[in-house]
Amino acid sequence: MEKNYNQRLREAILEVINNQIRDNNPPETKQALIRLQEQGFSEKEALKLIGYVVASEVFSVLKKNNTYDEGRYISALNALPKLPWEKGD
Repeated sequence: MEKNYNQRLREAILEVINNQIRDNNPPETKQALIRLQEQGFSEKEALKLIGYVVASEVFSVLKKNNTYDEGRYISALNALPKLPWEKGD
């Protein structure tokens, strides 16, 4: 059952990313995808990294009772491949 849950979660995150890219909202999602691919990441790897940012923001909203912060989300996208929970430069 856990595998099905994890698969559904991955699919939901990928749907969020694909919707953001399709709608160009925020444009930084598509920009991050292109930039990561230019840095040598495969499309699958780049989408996975963006997915970590989506998951981190969802976690922040649900578990820490923060409100969605588009600025924080965009900053995290722009910082990729550094992940949101990684410290330092």
